[in-house]
Amino acid sequence: MSKVQFNPRTVILVCIILLITLFRLLVTFNTDVLAFANFSSIGAVALFGGAYFKSWGKAFAFPLLSLFLSDFVLANTIYKAYSNGFSYDGWHWTYLAFALMVLAGRLIIRRPKVLNIFAAAMVTVVIHWIVTDFGVWFQNPSYTQDAAGFWLCLERAIPFERNFLAGTLIYGSLMFGAFEFIKAKYPALKRPGLLAA
Repeated sequence: MSKVQFNPRTVILVCIILLITLFRLLVTFNTDVLAFANFSSIGAVALFGGAYFKSWGKAFAFPLLSLFLSDFVLANTIYKAYSNGFSYDGWHWTYLAFALMVLAGRLIIRRPKVLNIFAAAMVTVVIHWIVTDFGVWFQNPSYTQDAAGFWLCLERAIPFERNFLAGTLIYGSLMFGAFEFIKAKYPALKRPGLLAA
């Protein structure tokens, strides 16, 4: 019989992801929805998971699970009118964008340096902007189904993407800063080589 090994690094990483995901719910429930639309922690969670988990499976699974759980709560509460109780229109575009954001975290953030995190955050915003707004534009009668219609959709999304960038940078600073602080206090959380757990 094989034993499941306790990995404190993985536990700390998952706890940070869950805590920041909880902030996504708290901000959404306690603010004017439109004022903070897209001011979300999901970009930061994707980058964090991609950067710190050595296992590709964990890097994608834990952030995607946090997105799914928070989406499920929101879809059954304040966004109930826009969902079927499980998902919402265009959810697959959001999850595709999220998976690409995790990949960006894996490829860009080899070391947790400010410039690397900032560059990854910028790439994350571009991924979110193009992929999720493609989902908004595609087969939507509000937009012409050509390059001009897609460009109009992208232009209308700029204020939301500014909020997404702010959320990614603020929550990302909290997540990366917290883990690096904890890692400095408890050297056992360090791994040789890449950042990984």
